[in-house]
Amino acid sequence: MSMDIRNAIQQGRTALGIEFGSTRIKAVLIGEDHAPIASGSHDWENSYVNGVWTYSLEDIWKGLQDSYSKMTDEVKQQYGVSLQTVGAIGFSGMMHGYMVFDKDGELLVPFRTWRNNMTEQASKALTGLFNYPIPQRWSIAHLYQAILGQEAHVAEIDFQTTLAGYIHWKLTGHKVLGVGEASGMFPIDLNSNTYNAGMVRQFNERIASSGLPWRLEDILPEVLTAGDRRSVLTEEGARLLDVTGELQAGIPLCPPEGDAGTGMVATNSVARRTGNVSAGTSVFAMIVLERELSRVYDEIDLVTTPSGHLVAMAHSNNCSSDLNAWVGLFDEFAKAMGMNADRNQLYGTLYNLALQGDPDCGGLLAYGYLSGEHITHFEEGRPLFVRSSGSNFTLANFIRVHLFTALGALKLGMNILLKQEQVQLEEIVGHGGFFKTEGVGQSIMAAALNVPVTVMETAGEGGAWGIALLASYMLRKSEGETLEDYLSRKVFADKAGTTLAPQPQSVEGFEAFMQRYTGGLAIERAAVANLK
Repeated sequence: MSMDIRNAIQQGRTALGIEFGSTRIKAVLIGEDHAPIASGSHDWENSYVNGVWTYSLEDIWKGLQDSYSKMTDEVKQQYGVSLQTVGAIGFSGMMHGYMVFDKDGELLVPFRTWRNNMTEQASKALTGLFNYPIPQRWSIAHLYQAILGQEAHVAEIDFQTTLAGYIHWKLTGHKVLGVGEASGMFPIDLNSNTYNAGMVRQFNERIASSGLPWRLEDILPEVLTAGDRRSVLTEEGARLLDVTGELQAGIPLCPPEGDAGTGMVATNSVARRTGNVSAGTSVFAMIVLERELSRVYDEIDLVTTPSGHLVAMAHSNNCSSDLNAWVGLFDEFAKAMGMNADRNQLYGTLYNLALQGDPDCGGLLAYGYLSGEHITHFEEGRPLFVRSSGSNFTLANFIRVHLFTALGALKLGMNILLKQEQVQLEEIVGHGGFFKTEGVGQSIMAAALNVPVTVMETAGEGGAWGIALLASYMLRKSEGETLEDYLSRKVFADKAGTTLAPQPQSVEGFEAFMQRYTGGLAIERAAVANLK
């Protein structure tokens, strides 16, 4: 088997996926059977600079090169060969945000990530103009907010893209996006799988009085669908990716995608009536719709799969970050007591303890709002823990309430889809760090959504594996073979998973918690107003 993999590596019968997540950049190399051969990762964090959540270009390239280098080191260690070529490459990243460049390719303002809730005025105005939900995170909302704010750089814009689109452009010279990623920049026409021409025209008319030297269609990337073969790695791009100079140019790249699309691919949730939920730093559920929603909801995004099918997205900016901070505090306590607990053991112990808590968390309340939260209409957040004198204040309930509140905003968004819109969903597939401790996050998610939750053996591979699969699909698809068929027949046919059904007592407990959660939002608002 090792010799077969070695031959596949040397002959370029592989696919490489690299995803820029919120806290980690991961590179995954897969073989012809779609199983990972080697991986490498680089940890990073966004910075809050001058009121903006951002990552520097230096950190972007340093992280990309480090994750790639660690992956190639693993190839050498495991198989005794250097990585000089691959069959295809794909890049994905955090969706939305604001990256704009001048005619010389220079970044005009620091990268504004999805985490910034600073575009409420633009978001509301464009939602009204298009009669289509334009969340604050979306690239078009950031652009229009900059225009409304009369920011000086706007007149110099030559090109706007996302993080994944930026990497793809620098490595290939092509300004393109996959349709799933593009659908988080600007609304997509589902018939043409490109930007909605009528809305583009409306936008141009709205900004005409600003006297800008460009039209919207001039600065947006070209839209491609899964399987489209357009770009190849240039010599300059190869050097940017592999600083050792061993990687050869000429490798085809699949359309760059967003983390939502790669999550759908990694969980085989690209067909209608399927869904997945990704839970980590943020949490979002993606439900592939059979029909349009009855009306516009501020809390629900409409995006697409990498193939262009309509998807309803309930997205919460905050999930596990505050919970991770509490686990870090317990880690400090353990060390102070002379115990050197393994971090995975610490998570496992605390998470499993949460299952012993009261169904409704014993009357405890918490908000993990490290940043703003658009579903509950917060531009800023303050992590908060509250209890009354009558609450059952136990460690089990304390951990349980932080797991519950990590899904609180998501629950409000999903209620719109499952209860108001009566969207049919037979199960949902979970992936991300929230599900790492077996059975715990899975059972709590089932209670929150009142839907069976499946976690697949491959769930830990995440979005980097998902974009590697998209690269493999571009490379190996048969004539007329859809992405849905390729995944079902060639990737997931023999993949195992575990499914947990919601338990009635836990569902009732989560509903009771949610009454406390919605009622207590005034406390969170007071914290934002008074704790600077």
